[in-house]
Amino acid sequence: MIGNPPMTDTSILAALEDPELAARLVTRRDVLRRGGGVGATLAAASVPMALALLARDAFAQGALPQAIRDVLTFALRLEYLEANFYTRGLAASGLIPTADRPVFTQIAKHENAHVALLQATLGLTGQTPPTNDLTGKGAFPDVLSNYTTFKAVAQAFEDLGVRAYKGQAVNLMSQPAILQTALQIHSVEARHASEIRRLRGQKGWITKSLTDVPALAPIYAGESNTTHAGVTVDVSSQVTEAFDEPLGKTQVLAIVTPFIT
Repeated sequence: MIGNPPMTDTSILAALEDPELAARLVTRRDVLRRGGGVGATLAAASVPMALALLARDAFAQGALPQAIRDVLTFALRLEYLEANFYTRGLAASGLIPTADRPVFTQIAKHENAHVALLQATLGLTGQTPPTNDLTGKGAFPDVLSNYTTFKAVAQAFEDLGVRAYKGQAVNLMSQPAILQTALQIHSVEARHASEIRRLRGQKGWITKSLTDVPALAPIYAGESNTTHAGVTVDVSSQVTEAFDEPLGKTQVLAIVTPFIT
């Protein structure tokens, strides 16, 4: 008899949003093999949340160094905001057109999966997320009633997430498994950004430090950079589109703080 495949970072992340896949990946034997304490917890948990708990074992053997915890806590703060944004957007009556709902439904599943995984890795499963002011303290008062505004803010959050994960990658190099998982989340955020940009009638990539919403300009700071690895490249927009820039933690927090109460 062929046994169940080993739980990898990819299978865990996929199963978090697909209960049927989770059921195939996690068996009683798998759970008990990881210890009675976890098994007892799983008995009362949904399979996706159970996988989130097992993710902690997969990605964070032993105590996480404080520097790594700081990076993951920072990432979780962003994922909380994104997950809440899409959950509330989908719940807002008449906001998202029927044709586009599958896109945002799938993105919401991804963001909630990211939250569950980061919570589990940090040992914060079940933590109450912070309260969000999705208007950005009044900068986007109709974000949950005007689809145009909703898409603009969605694009901003996704473009910001891509740059934020990129900016923290170097700080995770001492934990290869966690770095790999962070990069997997990073690439999914990039796919979200590209899809939403296209829903807005824009290119799927960033053109210099430009945005059609002035209030969101700080998210694109530095995207006009033409020097990479010490080499100055052509200054045309086509070349700057070939490189995405990172954003530092201080820059990111300054942008998202108005959305977090």
